[in-house]
Amino acid sequence: MTDDNHNPGRRRLLQTVAASWMLSVSKVGFAASSQIIAVRIWPSSTYTRITLESSTPLKYKQFLLSSPARVVVDIEGVHLNSVLKGLGDKVQQSDPYIQQARVGQFDANTVRMVLELKRSINPHVFTLKPVAEFHNRLVVDLYPEEGAVSAEDDPLLALLEDYNRGDVERTLPPEAAKDGQAGRSRPLVIMLDPGHGGEDPGAIGKYKTREKDVVLQIARRLQKLIAREKNMKAHMTRNEDVFIPLKVRVAKARKLRADLFISIHADAFTSRAAKGSSVFALSTKGATSSAARFLAQTQNESDQIGGVSKSGDKYLDHTMFDLVQTATINDSLKFGKEVLTRMGKINPLHKNKVDQAGFAVLKAPDIPSILVETAFISNINEEKKLRTAHFQQQVAESILAGIKAYFAQGGMSARG
Repeated sequence: MTDDNHNPGRRRLLQTVAASWMLSVSKVGFAASSQIIAVRIWPSSTYTRITLESSTPLKYKQFLLSSPARVVVDIEGVHLNSVLKGLGDKVQQSDPYIQQARVGQFDANTVRMVLELKRSINPHVFTLKPVAEFHNRLVVDLYPEEGAVSAEDDPLLALLEDYNRGDVERTLPPEAAKDGQAGRSRPLVIMLDPGHGGEDPGAIGKYKTREKDVVLQIARRLQKLIAREKNMKAHMTRNEDVFIPLKVRVAKARKLRADLFISIHADAFTSRAAKGSSVFALSTKGATSSAARFLAQTQNESDQIGGVSKSGDKYLDHTMFDLVQTATINDSLKFGKEVLTRMGKINPLHKNKVDQAGFAVLKAPDIPSILVETAFISNINEEKKLRTAHFQQQVAESILAGIKAYFAQGGMSARG
């Protein structure tokens, strides 16, 4: 028998093999306990989203079972950990689609997720690459079974179905088609667009104020004010904490034949010193300032952060350089100026003119559209203001005053 203590070469070889084996075991153990680093469920009346976030890309297989209705997703190369075990606790009783969720170790290398359903659904399962603060994600979107809800009952759901098929323009009305002249034969239709939502929180202030929450509150206040006006009617792109793709927001405005589109946000910048309210319109010829370019880039990332499975980009691209788009931008600038003037009475302005850049959410070819940055959520003092009901109401009243001023000047008369 060889004495390894007297054979340095053999002893080093055994040490290397042992170290390699221990490292391999260590890596397996680490993956088993930390590969899935977060799980989230976003219920809404339109659809429910389940997100699994991982330090590595995930491979999966999905199938449906009946009696009871279930969605099953097998996730390969994953081991059950405390994060995954907590998925079932995140299901809310009010969730319109999920009855309960179970997760278990199906085999040595596969975790099985079972979603027991309250109704028949149409699942969309896809993966997302890392973006912003998110790692790799596996997304399960649960929509009502196709055809279960009509477009009249839920135009947003119908548009999302079209979007997921890659054909968001399928049921949209012709450009510039309106049912009579706004303010005369029919009310002025206004689409309010609270930015971000669901998986996409938007900007977050020092005191953890989330942009998506503040702007939804402001939009709801504005909707109530508009409801009191005899010649106006307001719709929302979202009225819940749900992620809606940018193109679907635009498409919903066109589907409902909106006359004005107002996207509401709360600005953020790398310096907390930045402050003031701003109003933006679309530009097809490049941004009018570096700040506008920066903001458009960050806002246009919403789809990547919120997570979309398909681009469905045909609707936005083919109309961008039509003459109707140029006329719409001119109207947007006039409308934006009226809103900016009123915003300047309740908060300092970041810039005293309407700025322009290539905002995806402002690209309706035939609807004057503006993006209102109510204040800088990244500024400590303005974050505090944004949290107050008083300032939120002031913002809503200022936007309404801008709408009235634009309309009173015949802003829509040329559009009919």
